[in-house]
Amino acid sequence: MLVGITILLVFQLIGEVTAYFLGGFVPGPVIGMAMIAVVLTLTGGKPVLEPAHRQTLDTSRTILANLGILFVPAGVGIIQHLDLIRDRGLALLAIVLLSTVITLAVTVWIFILVKRLSGGYAND
Repeated sequence: MLVGITILLVFQLIGEVTAYFLGGFVPGPVIGMAMIAVVLTLTGGKPVLEPAHRQTLDTSRTILANLGILFVPAGVGIIQHLDLIRDRGLALLAIVLLSTVITLAVTVWIFILVKRLSGGYAND
């Protein structure tokens, strides 16, 4: 399983690097997933690569089979606190929206500040 996870993470890293150099037009994990799908398809019949191929597929199947477990805690928390959501749902929505806007504004401000400090803007 360790070999399979390593292969998956290496392809995600390759995808992230590729996405960086492409300007982030396509997310890195999507590029990595497409690349590993192509590589696994092309190397499926090679006896030398069969162990790595099999371990990667087995690891992927195990992760996908257990993916629902990651959503159980959030779902249980929501169900347990439906009364709070009903009573304070509007306030929660307002807080989430406001904090999202504030986070976006601060992120843009910091980006502009770092860009100016690093000489990214010539005439500002």
